[in-house]
Amino acid sequence: MNLYNTTNTNLSSENNTLDISDLKKLYSDMLLIRRFEERAAQLYGKGLIAGFCHLYIGQEAIVVGMQAAQNKLDAVITAYRDHGHMLVTQMDPKKVMAELTGRRDGYSKGKGGSMHMFSKEKNFYGGHGIVGAQIPLGTGIAFAQNYLKEKNITIAYMGDGAANQGQVYESFNMASLWNLPIIYIIENNRYAMGTSVKRSSKKADFTKRGEPWGINGQKINGMDVIEVYKAGKEARKKIIEGKGPQLLVMETYRYKGHSMSDPATYRSKEEVEKIKNNEDPIKTFKNRMINEFSIKEGELKDIETEIKSIMKEVVDFSQKSKEPNDSELTTDVLI
Repeated sequence: MNLYNTTNTNLSSENNTLDISDLKKLYSDMLLIRRFEERAAQLYGKGLIAGFCHLYIGQEAIVVGMQAAQNKLDAVITAYRDHGHMLVTQMDPKKVMAELTGRRDGYSKGKGGSMHMFSKEKNFYGGHGIVGAQIPLGTGIAFAQNYLKEKNITIAYMGDGAANQGQVYESFNMASLWNLPIIYIIENNRYAMGTSVKRSSKKADFTKRGEPWGINGQKINGMDVIEVYKAGKEARKKIIEGKGPQLLVMETYRYKGHSMSDPATYRSKEEVEKIKNNEDPIKTFKNRMINEFSIKEGELKDIETEIKSIMKEVVDFSQKSKEPNDSELTTDVLI
């Protein structure tokens, strides 16, 4: 079956097709993340965002493609490079930005910042600042889904650095032992903080990491939203069929430093520019939509204009929202 057709197809259905409106939605979602992160960088530079801030620029195709392949009740959990994951689970971008700027209308009342917000309503369970901590937590969510005999699954994201954490392999063991409904995703952006994968991992083929526990890994071009979507649909199908946890290794690249305080001097400008010019997930997908699927450039311009308008509202809201009251210092605290 051709991946593309002209019928109205729900991206989250079991049908493995995408129509023109679906392709536009993929483009819109990736562009929203890109523009959101660019504005977050600007606000950080102005001192309006404090603490840590890890940007997802360059990696947008991964979470957008995966979310398109998911059921809306599937759970998502990730690490601290999390803004994109929030946006595609339909969390309100205004409230996400308000949290980044420490305002009371943010998802954590302005007290959590970039790394600590979640939405049970949207089945997004964080945002975790401890490297690798989200993996056993995600495994626990999948255990609950299995125990309650739900037909939903969990998608647990980690970076290439977290993939060297011991708790990841304890989780693999339990997930495989109990046949849990979980997709583990390694977003390999080539640098764990400031260290190249080649220097931090004896064997950099992350697809092999699950083999001791019977979890076969698959390498995916994480810069191609369609390839990610197809892999996500297939992995979810295997889980529903009872084939156990799946491992997807997304080969990708982050344009910015590890966090906003990282000048990224461990790699050359030429390396970054080469990826931007030849592999950018948004630019290449836009060209593909125009050249292969006859989508008019004007239609995509309309999407870009809409995203620009949304981002103006997002930033305005984050600045107009008030800061938390002093009394919030003693709320939501375990003693």
